[in-house]
Amino acid sequence: MNVSHVAKISGLPGQTVRYYESIGLVTPARRADNGYRDYSEKDLDRLCFLKQARATGFSLDESRELLSLYDNQNRHSADVKHLVEEKLEQLDDQINGLLAMRDTLRDLANCCPGDDQPCCSIIDRLAQRKTK
Repeated sequence: MNVSHVAKISGLPGQTVRYYESIGLVTPARRADNGYRDYSEKDLDRLCFLKQARATGFSLDESRELLSLYDNQNRHSADVKHLVEEKLEQLDDQINGLLAMRDTLRDLANCCPGDDQPCCSIIDRLAQRKTK
């Protein structure tokens, strides 16, 4: 399979496929007689795995670690579960941070009359220095 074919099947852009190859997430594809990359079914499986890992929020480094576990038939599922639980914890922290940010923005919006006057409580509150 050439890059465009494997990209279409995996749902990844061709540029991403080439990038994953360049950083070692996918082994360099064999070259066909015409010089084009020739990807195997195994390469396609790895690309689909990477797409799913990235879609669920894993970074490139985390995806690399998951991929090594994917390749290791002697892996322990506890190791995989640990990575997923760490990602869940990070995601919960991000969600809590976003919820706090939303609450702050809501408070700012609620304190402003939103009229034609130049005085703006949002600007005033954002300009306040925090003291310890």
